[in-house]
Amino acid sequence: MPLARKLGAFVALSAVELAVLDALHKRRRTFVAGRDLVHQGQSDQAAYILASGWACSYKILRDGERQIVDFQIPGDFLGLRSVLLHTADHSIEPITDIEVCEVHASDLLGAFTRTPRLATAVLWAASRDEAMVVEHLVGIGRRHAAERMAHFLLELGSRLSLVGLATKAGYACPLTQYLLADALGLSAVHVNRVLRQLRETGLLTFRDGYVTYDDYDRLLDFAGFDPVYLDHTGPLLR
Repeated sequence: MPLARKLGAFVALSAVELAVLDALHKRRRTFVAGRDLVHQGQSDQAAYILASGWACSYKILRDGERQIVDFQIPGDFLGLRSVLLHTADHSIEPITDIEVCEVHASDLLGAFTRTPRLATAVLWAASRDEAMVVEHLVGIGRRHAAERMAHFLLELGSRLSLVGLATKAGYACPLTQYLLADALGLSAVHVNRVLRQLRETGLLTFRDGYVTYDDYDRLLDFAGFDPVYLDHTGPLLR
């Protein structure tokens, strides 16, 4: 269970807590790529736990331009804020076909009441997501394009590693250059140029749906990537 692996990085979950978490996965649904499951402005929306596949959260501006806020991978919540705040402040679109577990507000609040440590773990996950948004803001505002791309792909790799979907060698990645462009504030042409630069300098190769770290240590230095904001150092609550 990807979410259990992710939350277990912060809280050493007991058998009871794992059982409560498992109960949140009882209502399974599937969505096809390209069809929104959450719409910006939608009210009374359930949250979802992403069990398999990738999705993106985004906002559409008045002129039709799209800004991708983040990508979601297995183990992530989708639309959690829309449950707590009653209105979705962004849209969510599957990038691949996905399987999700639908979670109603009553399910979530009941789970938190029964297992406060699980609530603490979810709060940690939400805080880490906020830290990633801060890094993305810094990236778009101050990092040069190649550093921005390298930092973002390293972050993705670190997130995937936590749920067993990446290694120090690399990871499978379904993102297109157009999706990367909408996330990183670049044009698709610029994304292509930056990826070529990273490949030609022997740092990273993104080809045929796979990100390969050609020189991991040098890539870390180039991107100025410090994973401390992802807080993967081990459970703080045991």
